Amino acid sequence: MMPNLSQDKHESQETALSTEREISTIPRADQDSQWEYPSPQQFYNALARKNMPAPEEHIDVMVDIHNFLNEGAWNEVLKWEKRHERECLQPKLIRLQGRPNDLSPLARMYSWIYGVKPFDRHDWYVDRCGKQKRYVIDYYEGYPQDDMPVFNLVVRPAIDDMGSLVDRAKQLWQDAKEEYFSKNKE
Repeated sequence: MMPNLSQDKHESQETALSTEREISTIPRADQDSQWEYPSPQQFYNALARKNMPAPEEHIDVMVDIHNFLNEGAWNEVLKWEKRHERECLQPKLIRLQGRPNDLSPLARMYSWIYGVKPFDRHDWYVDRCGKQKRYVIDYYEGYPQDDMPVFNLVVRPAIDDMGSLVDRAKQLWQDAKEEYFSKNKE
């Protein structure tokens, strides 16, 4: 899910990292296969290219978290896409774009209200059986539980068209109803 990154050892690197890649569950739009996750070596090279910290002893765990978060993001996209299963049974990922320095309007609002910004943002472009739909994913760090990191993903269709706006309005209404009725059951 990253550009064609080298599997060669980086000049700043001291230890050898695995070059094995994992296959995701996320279907590719351009092929009859799934996306491949970067190897630890490719992940290290990507971080080094961006001048980001890349502690070699933690790269394997960082790759595991990266893959876990992407699987979670795809599952959230599929929840949104379920509204359209009559027109498309199997949406597929066309591409994704990392935008860590661009706050989405929702993330900007959250940062004003709660003082918290996401540590990353992706825009995912999904093929809904011939229609391209963009999803915005904001990645937040949560409070650790039992010394384990916690991450929260805010996944929603980008408001690029009226259909996406309607989907978000319907979901907002559904969430409000569930919240109201769950409180009134107590």
